[in-house]
Amino acid sequence: MNILVIDSQGGGMGKQLVSAVKQQLPGACVTAVGTNSTATAAMLKAGADAAATGENAVIVGCRRADVIVGPIGIVIADAMYGEVTPAMAVAVGQSRARRVLIPVNQCDNIIAGVAQQPMGSLVESAMSYITNLNIS
Repeated sequence: MNILVIDSQGGGMGKQLVSAVKQQLPGACVTAVGTNSTATAAMLKAGADAAATGENAVIVGCRRADVIVGPIGIVIADAMYGEVTPAMAVAVGQSRARRVLIPVNQCDNIIAGVAQQPMGSLVESAMSYITNLNIS
């Protein structure tokens, strides 16, 4: 299974996701793509198999992934304080991969009906979905 983790800003969520995937799905190939070098470095440090930074890395990664996981902002143009470009959002949205989007109520994007939860709980929930996916 090829899992693409996309994150921005400091890469804290991505770091937790990469670590959880490597622990719970040791056979998975994890590619980390940060919208900036700080996010990429954090995810690489967490154990990603490969890492890259920027718009083109997101676009290429989305073509190769079986699963894409990250904050919901990765499908919203100009989200995450402008770090998600329109081309990135389109690439994630049009990918054939399964998307596991984490509901983070930040940056003027509010997901109605979703209660605030600690990041650890959100990562656990995302991992539950990922481990139950039937991908060949």
